[in-house]
Amino acid sequence: MSENVSLRDIPSVDDVLKTAAMAAAIDHFGRPAAVAALRAAIEAVRTALREGRECSVGATDIANETVARLEAEAAPNIRAVFNLTGTILHTNLGRAILAETAIAAATMAMRDAVALEFDLASGQRGERDQLVRRLLCELTGAEDATVVNNNAAAVLLVLNTLGQRRETVVSRSELIEIGGAFRLPEIMARAGTKLIEVGTTNRTHLKDYAAAIGPKTGLVLKVHTSNYRIEGFTAEVPARALAALTRERGIALVHDLGSGTLVDLSAYGLAKEPTAAEAVADGADLVTFSGDKLLGGPQTGFIVGRKELIARINRNPMKRALRVDKIRLAAIEATLRLYRDPERLSVRLPTLRFMARRRDDINALAGRMLPLITTAVGPAFRCEIADCASEIGSGALPQQTIPSAGIAIRPATARGAGRVLTALAAAFRQLAVPVIGRIADNALIFDLRCLEDETGFAHNLEEFQMSAPA
Repeated sequence: MSENVSLRDIPSVDDVLKTAAMAAAIDHFGRPAAVAALRAAIEAVRTALREGRECSVGATDIANETVARLEAEAAPNIRAVFNLTGTILHTNLGRAILAETAIAAATMAMRDAVALEFDLASGQRGERDQLVRRLLCELTGAEDATVVNNNAAAVLLVLNTLGQRRETVVSRSELIEIGGAFRLPEIMARAGTKLIEVGTTNRTHLKDYAAAIGPKTGLVLKVHTSNYRIEGFTAEVPARALAALTRERGIALVHDLGSGTLVDLSAYGLAKEPTAAEAVADGADLVTFSGDKLLGGPQTGFIVGRKELIARINRNPMKRALRVDKIRLAAIEATLRLYRDPERLSVRLPTLRFMARRRDDINALAGRMLPLITTAVGPAFRCEIADCASEIGSGALPQQTIPSAGIAIRPATARGAGRVLTALAAAFRQLAVPVIGRIADNALIFDLRCLEDETGFAHNLEEFQMSAPA
């Protein structure tokens, strides 16, 4: 125990509560939370003294420590970060950043009562899907549309509605697994449908589907393998040919696009992906796709297609469990409206804006950021502009990268470089707005493709501190 301070010197809870700092804390955080934090702070002082560590026992110091505890506990768990990983749609960082119009719409829905399931014309109860149905039909060419909370839910709901206690025919090459251990065969089992695999891993023919369709078939499912590719000696059946077969046999063809898109991405220098409108035009009875990946909106699953099938889906009791709330619907509507003006889409929609950003512009940004980052990390590191290869992320366009530029930060000495880089990355994560990069090629890489707030980033760097690793 400290020679100068004893346990008797610790002030009482009542004495500390009389300080100005605690009065302000009670006003801000409430008395129960403030008193609980104060008791914890006093107990920490007792522990320190028992262990012989020096610490202050002044009432003001303990009050200040209590306030620090309260502020730390009140900090939100969901925090904004600078995504400098080079992955535009980073699942772990929340995927798509919403357009300003979508943010404004969601804020309005949070602040005010809204006509969610209320028909303003008739004054009667309405349907929430009606808020976005017309837009989805216009943008995809489908007869009808409905919305659920993500594309996994869309697939599950369709399978359960059309395939429960019946068979679903799928090519063996399309039995996908996506992030979070979402495996199509397991989802089919949960949906109550029996999987009928056709073809082989690398080749499936129209005759394989034809032979598998029988009296117990509920639907044929075609899955766009958006997060992997099979190359070499391969064959798959085009959706249009498959649609002709299913129409002839009188069963539904469901085309799951996975990430999905409403525009031709090749116009932005990216690989061609099937659009929802193309899938509908090719004859699919139902098309499912995501709203929060390539489409650039909030997490959503869309189902578009034939009117009578959408009606069956909406009658499924599971639909209510998978529906979206007013906040997300407001953001969805605002995002979809942007697609009605394709000429300005890449300016207004952050996801497409990041994808279409020119490498020369990013390289110029890197030139402006280089001296700031060099000053922040100090002489223990060497910083230089580096070529980068950005990825789309979230399983979309897995084989394509986009030329980009960034900053590579390397230790000035090679000794213990791995440990030093790990500590450096951790230090950047401790900033007021954490900076998330990636460690590669013996460097901490900051890909600047997704950095737009230069002023905020520069101000954030002013607080950078790094303790030398032991």
